[in-house]
Amino acid sequence: MKILMISWEYPPVIVGGLGRHVHHLAVHLAEQGHDVVVLSRRPSGTDGRSHPTVDHLAEGVRVIAVAEDPPHFVFGEDMMAWTLAMGHAMIRAGLALGAGELDGPFDGAPWAPEVIHAHDWLVAHPAIALAEHFKAPLVSTIHATEAGRHGGWVSSNMNRQVHSVEWWLANSSDGLIACSQSMDGEVSTLFGPDLPPISIIRNGIDLATWTFRPRTKHDGPPQLLYVGRLEYEKGVQDAIAALPAIRAEFPGTTLTIAGEGTQHQWLIEQAAEHDVTNAVIFLGRLDHVELLERLHAADAIVLPSRYEPFGIVALEAAAAGAPVVASTAGGLGEAVVDGITGFSFEPGDAEGLAKAACRSLEDSARAQELAEQAYVRLTAEFTWTHVAEQTARVYARAERHEPVPLARPVIIARPLPDR
Repeated sequence: MKILMISWEYPPVIVGGLGRHVHHLAVHLAEQGHDVVVLSRRPSGTDGRSHPTVDHLAEGVRVIAVAEDPPHFVFGEDMMAWTLAMGHAMIRAGLALGAGELDGPFDGAPWAPEVIHAHDWLVAHPAIALAEHFKAPLVSTIHATEAGRHGGWVSSNMNRQVHSVEWWLANSSDGLIACSQSMDGEVSTLFGPDLPPISIIRNGIDLATWTFRPRTKHDGPPQLLYVGRLEYEKGVQDAIAALPAIRAEFPGTTLTIAGEGTQHQWLIEQAAEHDVTNAVIFLGRLDHVELLERLHAADAIVLPSRYEPFGIVALEAAAAGAPVVASTAGGLGEAVVDGITGFSFEPGDAEGLAKAACRSLEDSARAQELAEQAYVRLTAEFTWTHVAEQTARVYARAERHEPVPLARPVIIARPLPDR
């Protein structure tokens, strides 16, 4: 198939896990014989003179990284205007692709997709416009939702704007992909009832870039590790709150926090409030080699998310052989099975987190056994080859529907029901 993927991040422009997801999926689809083009962007804050549009081949995937237009929009300050401007630039590049008018190594040959795959709401406008232009089926992966990120509330003006674009994308698509059973329910609840078919395809991991290493007993107190963004929904504050109880059972236990985010200073204050400042270590963002070293050194990885569509770090920990202590939030509850592939607790429950962490620390042999079971499951269910094959089947089933006018969504500011 001729596949056009549209994503607001793709290497070397990486913001979070979405960019890595799209990269692995595109490369593995290309390896399976599909003709894959990715439409993405140049770095934020650049322009067409310093960073012109680039059309090149990378790892078997044709990547079109679109230059930013000159108007001065800053993502953190003008998010919706910045997103619309990015969409305009992507649409022009997509039209040029179809007309064979892009400068690059492809001889100016026109190229039209047989299916378009949109990744999240930020590319809704170019995805919907180009699907209409090429009359191609539109498949959209909903990686997360605005309501989910905010505990079900979409009360501010920006929350409502993002939610309404998500709703528009979901209801304009010919097929939807969710990364977990939990996200399936979330998408159906928020954007239904007239949605296209939803397929559950879990995220994958490239095992070749990870080294499985069984945990060995070490001298000194236990070391807990958190890896991820420092945002409220990630629940790092709950890990900090649980640390005094864990240290009461295992004196000297430390919590190392690897990542960046808007709540960094607040989390420092939380550590002081719980009198564990000296036991909490903030590392910032780690590169892959540093992350692997930390995963190999930790006695357990703690993933305390209050909201988590999937939880790729759980797969990375399993690939490295690290025991996992995780909340049951969203996809984490599917990725980590209590007593089988790790230890679990309810989201937001600091006391439950402490108990789960102590279960892992008190029997290191048992914790390692669960880590090995997690690795076995990983190699069977979460390879990118498997993910790409499942995604191609969704493409093949998708049938282009005739666009119909949609009414504005009714937006109710209320928490999501328990699922």
